[in-house]
Amino acid sequence: MRIGHGYDVHRLVENRELILGGVKIDYAKGLLGHSDADVLVHAIMDALLGACALGDIGKHFPDNDNSYKNADSIELLKKVCVLIRNCGYEIENIDSTIVAQAPKLSPFIDDMRYNIAKACNIDINQISVKATTEEHLGFTGEGLGISAFSICLLK
Repeated sequence: MRIGHGYDVHRLVENRELILGGVKIDYAKGLLGHSDADVLVHAIMDALLGACALGDIGKHFPDNDNSYKNADSIELLKKVCVLIRNCGYEIENIDSTIVAQAPKLSPFIDDMRYNIAKACNIDINQISVKATTEEHLGFTGEGLGISAFSICLLK
C-alpha cells in the first residue's frame, strides 16, 4: 500500500470561473491559474503522484507549457490515474478538504465526488470531499483565495 498527500492553493480574482471538483460554481470570483485552477483536483493529483513517488503536477503539467493553458483539471486527473495504474496501483480511497470562506460548497459536494470518481474510474464511495472555513482567519478566511488538502491510499 502507498499513501499520498497533496495540497494546492490559488488566489481568487474577478473575471475567472470558479471550478472545484470539475463543477462550475456561480460566484463573483474565480481562481487564478495557468489551467482552470481547480485546487481540489490539483491537491488530489499531487496526492496520487506523491503516493507513487512520481513528483507533482508541475512536473507532469508545467505552467510554462501552453498546451496546459486553461486545461480542464478533470482531464489531467484522468492522465494521472493512468500513470498510477502503470505503476501497478489502484486507488483504494481519496479524502479531501476544501478551505474556503465563501461560497458555501455543500450543495456541490456530491457533484464533485461524482466527477472525481468518474475521472478515476472508481466508485463514488471511495471519494470523500469536505469543505470548511477558517473563521475569517488567514488568506482563505479573508476571501483572498481557496486551498485544498487531499490524502489517498493506493494498493
